[in-house]
Amino acid sequence: MIRKQLLRTDRVRKINGSFGFIPHRFLTDGFLGSLSPHELLLYFFLILVSDKNGLSFYKETTISQLLHMQTTMVINARRALVEKELIAYDGTLFQVLELPEKPL
Repeated sequence: MIRKQLLRTDRVRKINGSFGFIPHRFLTDGFLGSLSPHELLLYFFLILVSDKNGLSFYKETTISQLLHMQTTMVINARRALVEKELIAYDGTLFQVLELPEKPL
């Protein structure tokens, strides 16, 4: 077993204010490998900006600027994430959803 030891005790991460998280199941159950690079980038962005219920109001044009992606790429990634049941979208509001049982 590998013993873990802090490499930089002066720079240990802390949770200050809001906090985004990704369940370990995202990796171990194959969700990570099921997403394209654009889908992954948008999903991680939405996790970072969402509130405790997974909600965020960022516009797709703003997201495209922040992620250095064309708006059509953001729209295509959003559609794919909705189809894969990782997010919901109503035209204005995004919601990061609880992971489904397995990747779709």
